[in-house]
Amino acid sequence: VRYDLVGKLVDETKLTRKAIVKILKGIRPKTFYLFRKNPEEFILKAARIINEQKATMIIQHITYNPIDEVYDTNIFTENTLKGTLGQDAIEVKKHIYEYLLTDSNKEREFAKELDACSEVCVYAKLPRGFFISTPVGDYNPDWAIVFNEGKVKHIYFVAETKGKLESLHFDTRGIEKVKIHCAREHFKRISNSMVKYDVVDSYKKLMDKVMGQ
Repeated sequence: VRYDLVGKLVDETKLTRKAIVKILKGIRPKTFYLFRKNPEEFILKAARIINEQKATMIIQHITYNPIDEVYDTNIFTENTLKGTLGQDAIEVKKHIYEYLLTDSNKEREFAKELDACSEVCVYAKLPRGFFISTPVGDYNPDWAIVFNEGKVKHIYFVAETKGKLESLHFDTRGIEKVKIHCAREHFKRISNSMVKYDVVDSYKKLMDKVMGQ
């Protein structure tokens, strides 16, 4: 099977053929040989790397402007959630639903700690329909948390829970890191003294943030 390498990368990255040819000419011969061994994988990985670098350049000066559109409250009620209690669903007290679907053990433990926290008034696992538009695709934060006023620095906190914070620095590669950078810029524009967005990898890190430490 013959592959139009340049054409395929143009389709995947939306760059010009001239730009793609220049990039390919800069690849070491040993690396370029991988195209002969597995063309499809080479094209897939090359396109991903190009798009990651393109995204990094695009978002360096990204800005968001407030608009009049708002999410309706039915975003939390229009989807029927299905899960198995004791597996991917747990019973909760301070969540907007009586039961919560989680994607991982980390999310499950995070929710249990929010439930037990006296500073937390109510919280929600944000639905997939709530997202922030970015140059590299839609981004869906994990949690929205409302704290009891008086004890904490921020009343509302939009959180993204990740396993390893050290992997999320902006100078590392990855579409997820780019999306998180965009989310920071998005919430920076609409936030005030009461609302904050951040990335945390544990309940302790969350409380350190909201308590102003």
